[in-house]
Amino acid sequence: MKLIIAFIKPFKLDQVKDALTAINIRGMSVSEVRGFGRQRGHTELFRGSEYQVDFLPKIRIDLVVRDEDVDTVVDAILEAGRTGQVGDGKIFVLPVEDAIRIRTGEAGDDIL
Repeated sequence: MKLIIAFIKPFKLDQVKDALTAINIRGMSVSEVRGFGRQRGHTELFRGSEYQVDFLPKIRIDLVVRDEDVDTVVDAILEAGRTGQVGDGKIFVLPVEDAIRIRTGEAGDDIL
């Protein structure tokens, strides 16, 4: 199993969710986060004063998938989440040793 963590622009969430649902992904966790990468934020003007916005809003999606589904899921996120602009986000893929369903005690990738 693999843990896929994706950081995307907030307005792309519905498109990414729809793309993942279309390939039968049944569960994911979504969090609103703030951060910066190479774009280092931007400058905004508020009531005549200029200020630096260092941490930009992002959406973090976490999902655990079977090893054989990783490429399909990553491709779906890339296609639906891409705008072609700086700050589109990142995807990380990490190994998962085990998964256990709390309600029944079932373990392994059968719970996915």
